[in-house]
Amino acid sequence: MSSSVTPTDGDSASGGAPPSAGAPATDDGGLPQRPRTALPKGRGLVTVVAGIAALALGAVVWTVPVPYLVELPGPVYNTLGTDNGKDLISIQGHETYPAHGELDLTTVYVEGGPNSDVSLLGLIRAALDPSETITPVDSVYPKGTTRQQVSQENATEMQNSQDNAVAAALKSLSVQFTQQIKVAALVDNSASAGKLQPGDSIVSVAGQHVESLAAVQKIVAASQGKPIDVGFERNGQPQTVSITPRDAGQGHYLLGFTVTYAFSFPFKVDFGLSQVGGPSAGMMFALGVIDKLTPGDLTNGKQIAGTGTISPDGSVGAIGGIVQKMKGARSHGATLFLAPGGNCSDVVGHVPDGLSVVRVDTLDGARKAVETYAQGGNPASLPQCTK
Repeated sequence: MSSSVTPTDGDSASGGAPPSAGAPATDDGGLPQRPRTALPKGRGLVTVVAGIAALALGAVVWTVPVPYLVELPGPVYNTLGTDNGKDLISIQGHETYPAHGELDLTTVYVEGGPNSDVSLLGLIRAALDPSETITPVDSVYPKGTTRQQVSQENATEMQNSQDNAVAAALKSLSVQFTQQIKVAALVDNSASAGKLQPGDSIVSVAGQHVESLAAVQKIVAASQGKPIDVGFERNGQPQTVSITPRDAGQGHYLLGFTVTYAFSFPFKVDFGLSQVGGPSAGMMFALGVIDKLTPGDLTNGKQIAGTGTISPDGSVGAIGGIVQKMKGARSHGATLFLAPGGNCSDVVGHVPDGLSVVRVDTLDGARKAVETYAQGGNPASLPQCTK
């Protein structure tokens, strides 16, 4: 099925931003958004459709745009293969090894919102197809969000996910590289307003050298709201400023800025996937990099698919469109699917026939699952999603 918009690899209906310092790293999206609620199939949805139809006149009702998004399975890409004749992963400056089999990243199409319109007919079609999900537009996109904003956020997320994938893969392989935390943006009502700026490189917090968001979060949590000295570099000049974390509720303290990472790798890794945006190809990219940098065949020629964001430390994060991604993976021939633990509640009860799903929370866990399955191990012996 075609769509008027390009697929995304992650929470395709939202953009994506760097995680926030002092708060858990999540796949929240760079655009402010409220909790997403998919509409139920059956009677509840029929009521919605009937209500919309009752407000329209004549045959026009069938083509009038409705305020909903529809997610459906998108293309599948083998990270060990090519796209339009170009390697999805190419490495220069380090020995690589042939990789057979497939490590597939999965995508979803999104119809509706700033990208395109969904008609009543399209809504009815989606209601009758268990592989499609319907979501109110206003639960994802703030009013006034433009297509350009969504495209920009998705492109930024994809670039960040690729950098994070290389970092996570090299850490897993014990390959040395340098890493810095940078301020991406200040959040509303920020404790860091007037003290830090986007682009500042964070060097230390409370006198402790930091290289990861997790390290910053741990120190901020331990502060219990007391002022903290933050060491940073701006335009190459070292500076220190005292910041008092804000209480976001229930003793959860924030410095009030989002972060991104800057890396210096010992060799070059390029990604050749175009027309796909979002953050959640990260884990599969990282597995692909590992396979290409290590002797032997990680998959043993088998076809394995998956999804999940990746942090430089190898943590795997939840994504959107998991139901559509499992469907797309199975339709493309995959027999094993790697699902983030944060998506398990949506996995249970929606696994296509013939597909085994393994829960993964870290890159090392994902790698172990692939190796176990590739050598003939039973997927049921690996971590599972349960209610």
